[in-house]
Amino acid sequence: MLVLTAKHVVADFFLQNSWMALGKDQKSDWALPLLAHCGVHLLLTTTLMLMLAPRFWFVGPIDFVIHLAIDRAKGFCVATFNVTYQHQWFWWLIGTDQALHHLTGFGLSIFLAVNG
Repeated sequence: MLVLTAKHVVADFFLQNSWMALGKDQKSDWALPLLAHCGVHLLLTTTLMLMLAPRFWFVGPIDFVIHLAIDRAKGFCVATFNVTYQHQWFWWLIGTDQALHHLTGFGLSIFLAVNG
């Protein structure tokens, strides 16, 4: 869980640039920034799995799909309802987004612990 949490912080906050962060929440042309951002998660999670538990390489693609769904849902809400950082909903969306990502890490950790 700690390794996946650290990976999440690195991918979401250190390796996500403005183009990804702002682009994935646009009404149009959101796909490429979203795919690039989620691709970072795919690369880091798959690399970690190959280093720590190679038979669970597929956890990377699972993390990619879940991260994509969560971030697209948030981006859809931001774009559809014109939510800006000055609006309270923006911060609720960010909090919910981050909670879902951490629950994903928790769920994947449980999967790894049970099947490891």
